[in-house]
Amino acid sequence: MAVLRSEVKAFIVQALACFDTPSQVVAAVKTEFGIEISRQQCESHDPTKFAGQGLGKKWVELFHDARKRFREETADIPIANRAFRLRTLGRMAEKAENMKNMALTAQLLEQAAKEVGDVYVNRRLEPDKPLGSQADQPHAIAEYTLEPDENVPSTPYL
Repeated sequence: MAVLRSEVKAFIVQALACFDTPSQVVAAVKTEFGIEISRQQCESHDPTKFAGQGLGKKWVELFHDARKRFREETADIPIANRAFRLRTLGRMAEKAENMKNMALTAQLLEQAAKEVGDVYVNRRLEPDKPLGSQADQPHAIAEYTLEPDENVPSTPYL
């Protein structure tokens, strides 16, 4: 097991904090620094794993700070917002329909319905009958109200 410089250790700890797998981190270290390390050595830099229990306090703090920052900044990634995904699916469906690709259009519309929630399902929940009852219930149709994501601009940034 090679002794790693501080900058390599910091790279490994931060990558693991961003939920990269040890295999992905090993490949990234090889690409970035030209150093070959094992997955086990990489995993020893993750304080949430058994192998990382003896990790130094400095690295544990760096790991938790990086993970907290990663989770908070996920909202800044456009694809993490439902409105962005729906707008993109809408553009794709429109383009597929213009190309007369009805199968792809149907798939994109299905994906958009799933993205919104349980809209793709065709069932009605009647309050007077329990869900599992066999009494005259050929179909169940769910009723939904669609609300836009919070803090999403109505127009795209250009």
